[in-house]
Amino acid sequence: MSAQPRLLPWNGPAGKPCFLVPSEDGKGYLSRLADEMEAVQLRMGTELLGHADVLLGNPKAEAGELRFLANRLVEALRDALRVADSRGRRLPGADEGEDEDARPTQTRGAWG
Repeated sequence: MSAQPRLLPWNGPAGKPCFLVPSEDGKGYLSRLADEMEAVQLRMGTELLGHADVLLGNPKAEAGELRFLANRLVEALRDALRVADSRGRRLPGADEGEDEDARPTQTRGAWG
């Protein structure tokens, strides 16, 4: 039985998605590293939301600060969606009857 490839939380050469065929138990070095990276990405997104609440509550916030915040929020959302995609692909039966074209893809927004 071959393992389902895992979408990793980082890109490979030329920004292409990077996949790993995990070991039988899914506890190999790269799998653990990917788990740690996903945890860091999600934690950073949570912390960023706290900063966003503070900055958006400040009526004197400048346009440059808000633009910087928006860019970081886009990055955090992209990371969180990639983690969700990766974990969703690993759910039992996740690929049964699923059309490859129906899967969400990672795209870059019009502003970034």
